[in-house]
Amino acid sequence: MTSEHSAAPARHDAVASPDAGTDPELRSATRKVARRLTPFLALLYFVNYLDRTNIGFAGPNGMNDELGLSEAAFGLAAGIFFIGYLLLEVPSNLALHRFGARRWIARIMVTWGLVAAALAFVPSEGWLYTLRFLLGVAEAGFFPGVVLYLTFWFPQRERARMTALFMAAIPVSSAVGAPLSALLIEHGEGLLGLSGWRAMFLLEGVPAAALGVVTWFFLTDRPADATWLEPAERRALTAALDADDAHKSRTYHVSMRESLTSRRIWALAFVYFGIVYGLYALGFFLPTIIKGFEQQFGTSYSLLERGLINAVPYAVGAVAMVWWARHGDRRGERVWHVALPAFVGGAAIPVALYLGSPAAAMAAVTVCAVGVMCALPTFWALPTAFLTGAAAASGIALVNSVGNTAGFAAPYITGWLADLTGSQRTGLWLVGAAMVAAGVTAVALRATPATRTGTAEPQQVGSPSRAAHRA
Repeated sequence: MTSEHSAAPARHDAVASPDAGTDPELRSATRKVARRLTPFLALLYFVNYLDRTNIGFAGPNGMNDELGLSEAAFGLAAGIFFIGYLLLEVPSNLALHRFGARRWIARIMVTWGLVAAALAFVPSEGWLYTLRFLLGVAEAGFFPGVVLYLTFWFPQRERARMTALFMAAIPVSSAVGAPLSALLIEHGEGLLGLSGWRAMFLLEGVPAAALGVVTWFFLTDRPADATWLEPAERRALTAALDADDAHKSRTYHVSMRESLTSRRIWALAFVYFGIVYGLYALGFFLPTIIKGFEQQFGTSYSLLERGLINAVPYAVGAVAMVWWARHGDRRGERVWHVALPAFVGGAAIPVALYLGSPAAAMAAVTVCAVGVMCALPTFWALPTAFLTGAAAASGIALVNSVGNTAGFAAPYITGWLADLTGSQRTGLWLVGAAMVAAGVTAVALRATPATRTGTAEPQQVGSPSRAAHRA
């Protein structure tokens, strides 16, 4: 562990100012911020997540055949996005901290929209790899940037719930995006002389660039600049956020350098890796698995029916995600709210392809999706509980970068194992193992005795004292 200036309290949580629950101006400000920012940020993430994962629907619906891709080559095309994404993640988040969220998020969205639309015109496998890599470069910093941006607007006690509302865009994007992509592929055939899957890339890429222009005018960098809040509301919200930052600075003393070298931050990154491994294995290969039901069970589905079936796990996951995050906020507990969903999801997914009917297999897949979705937003309450300023920008980006290496590993390894074994089963066993390992690591970190450390012990972050919980 990284040695620091002072010992952390035995059980402590980063909380807002003591009057956070009773100050009417603060409550009013938080409600207004939630109504204005959360739906818009969720819309941005909806488009973002759709653009990065729609290749999963394009692959088995014309792209693999037209470009001559094997399962491993398709997995590489899906996963190479994350190489460019990871290389620029930390610098991009530091740029957001320096130049402001409004400018930087707008820049990200315009460039990713243009690259996403350009995927409609790839002539070969090599160009597909190139543009998927550049899409990752363009998108770098978006998700951790928004997570950082939420810390500028919501006190710690509200953060898991607001992060869940923002991240609900993942299951909603998958639930709505699958049938939407199916319809675009089916009815976009011949648009501008393009194949259906190419028309889908074009029509789903353009909205991102347009929303980037809207972002420039709509977002506000900090509460002090929010003319849409009353002066008393701005003061109350700023005071609560300053109290959070002051508490974290007094208690944890985490510098930017330490946020990049702490073993505890790297361990949290491994926890995130396991959760994300399950997310992207499902995101990229679930359409392929559903199409495989036709051979495995002798069924037959139309393109739209496959899209609707694909939507079911994510629709259930969206509801469960928000409920679980609210439960964690009420209980003031974080670690088990990450570990338990990881255990349940990891145990469910390997058995999906051993079951005797499509309905039973999809029930197991749905349980896995619920586990992934419930673990994701509560996880982000852990690092943001003790990082602030530039350390938050670098630490959040590092955790997201390392964790998202699973975005490359999951589709590539799953595809490679499918080519090697002729079945998706081995790949799904690996998905389950990665998720269970994430849960074990989270619990192990919580059980670590408190030491003189600059980073919060997860037992402190996950289980605040009764006084802190009442605050």
